Amino acid sequence: MHRSLGLLDGVAIAASSTAATSSIGIGLGLMAGVVGLHLPAIMLLAFLPVLAIAGGYGQLNTAEPDAGSSYRWVGRTLNPWLGFLTGWVNTVGTVVFMAYTTTVTGSSIVQLLDLVHLHSVAGLRLDADSTVQCTLIGLTVLVGAALVAVRGLDLAARLQKALLVFEYAVLLAFCGYGLFAGDQPFSLQWYDPFAIPSLEALAQGMVLAVFCYWGFESVFSVGEEVRDPRDASRAGTVALVVMLLLFLLAGTAFQRVLPLDELADNGAHGLTYFGARLAAQPLAALPLIALMFSAVASLQSSVIPTARGLYAMGHDGVLGPVWTRLHPRHRTPSAATLLITGVAVALALCAVAIPTVNDLISAAVNAIGIIVALYYALTAVAAAVRFRHLLRTSLLEGLRAVVGPLLGAAALLAVGAYLAWTFYDSADHFGLAADNGWFELSVVVLVIVSGLPAAAWARWRRRSPYFLGDIR
Repeated sequence: MHRSLGLLDGVAIAASSTAATSSIGIGLGLMAGVVGLHLPAIMLLAFLPVLAIAGGYGQLNTAEPDAGSSYRWVGRTLNPWLGFLTGWVNTVGTVVFMAYTTTVTGSSIVQLLDLVHLHSVAGLRLDADSTVQCTLIGLTVLVGAALVAVRGLDLAARLQKALLVFEYAVLLAFCGYGLFAGDQPFSLQWYDPFAIPSLEALAQGMVLAVFCYWGFESVFSVGEEVRDPRDASRAGTVALVVMLLLFLLAGTAFQRVLPLDELADNGAHGLTYFGARLAAQPLAALPLIALMFSAVASLQSSVIPTARGLYAMGHDGVLGPVWTRLHPRHRTPSAATLLITGVAVALALCAVAIPTVNDLISAAVNAIGIIVALYYALTAVAAAVRFRHLLRTSLLEGLRAVVGPLLGAAALLAVGAYLAWTFYDSADHFGLAADNGWFELSVVVLVIVSGLPAAAWARWRRRSPYFLGDIR
């Protein structure tokens, strides 16, 4: 594949995948309902283990840039079965996220059309509450994003940078103005994690906050297409730091403008409600446009790393050869890109037609923190094992590549285990509903366990060299 990306391109891909605007627009209000007026504190606290694990990712990528990233690194260093499951849960989690985000994207587009008084198209009345309409519109965006990804990462990165510039300009303008225009009294306790109401609120807030940082590692899946492998490592770190600064700014501004009850009650529409409190139309529409751009960018940045992970798995023979086909001109994994987009489209359409599938997707989105914690932790442990010799030769590098990732992995596993226990303890029976704890926990187990027969098939039926330690 072509080495067409520089440092800023990598930052754009990583930042788009983390989708700070979407996290701020939807997630901060939800977190406020858990941790109260301590949004800056929980975002800062969650940043620490993720940054520590990013150090391990960066060290692995510098030593061995690979489209398979954690799938390859864990399989080579720890165990091929664990490596396969790392790639599997990452892929399944991302596909579920894509299916969910299509509806969110379509809804934001319909809301924007409503603001400009376009209420119908070809005689069909537009309705932001229509799951069918929003899903179909979102799927159109997803297919378009996939086609741009097939065209090449240089074009995709340029599109991502343009969207990010607009998103961040809107966030900085509105949040910066909110710091001074808000009438809620400022308090340094907002930044104090020890002031969070309870240990339960701290753990639940951590789960939500870690999810907001999810996606920075997408830049390592395009490590083979970055001109200098060290730029991929730098891009991941830069994107994380930018995310932290945006989350701190937005958390502080939200709490300056909105009382806690308003912030929590408008969780899923937090950014648009915040914008409406600060400005009149048409300026108040800018946060909604930024949210729409963020959703579009996150769809594309989900397709790109997932396709490359599947390309690597096909190259190793754990999946069929169709996943390894490159575009004859653009040298991108076009088959994997289009196939994984097709799977996400099918899942989203099933969710529209079959209510149980929609509950399944919602439960998976709610429980995805456990999946993220698992594969982040496995990658961090792989880095610590692979570079453990640095503890003897270079203490500073050893702290970055061994000690930091291990501490970050321990923190995320503790958070994931707590979330699993919360799911188990929150229900006394099994029910097919997205808010049933046993159902949510069973979805996590299903995602993980479903990878075992696929791995067994690759090991004994396909006789993949990956499971024999012959990874080239």
